Amino acid sequence: MQLAAPSGLMSLALFLVAVAVLAMLAGGFWLGNRVKYRESTRPRPEEQPKLPPGGAVHEVRENRESEEIPLIPKGGRPLTPYELSNQQTRPSASKDRPRWSQGSSGSFGGGGLGAH
Repeated sequence: MQLAAPSGLMSLALFLVAVAVLAMLAGGFWLGNRVKYRESTRPRPEEQPKLPPGGAVHEVRENRESEEIPLIPKGGRPLTPYELSNQQTRPSASKDRPRWSQGSSGSFGGGGLGAH
């Protein structure tokens, strides 16, 4: 019962907690201003990046196909992965974009019915 009774000590504790929170907020604001003051200045308009002389660079879309894996001569031993160099790509003669087969989700577990 005595804990439930209003007390001046409880009011003082709440007031001190509020003052501590305000002091922390003010300290954070002060520290943030110090950090911002140490940063370099913003670039002036003449220091901003400029477009290249030919104008904006645009995206190029092309189909690429990989080089073929070398064929193994009859009776020869298979190539190991470290014997295959970094496979390069070249532009494809076909301009059609590769598509998934009809009815396929395009990925494993994609939720489609798949090709049945």
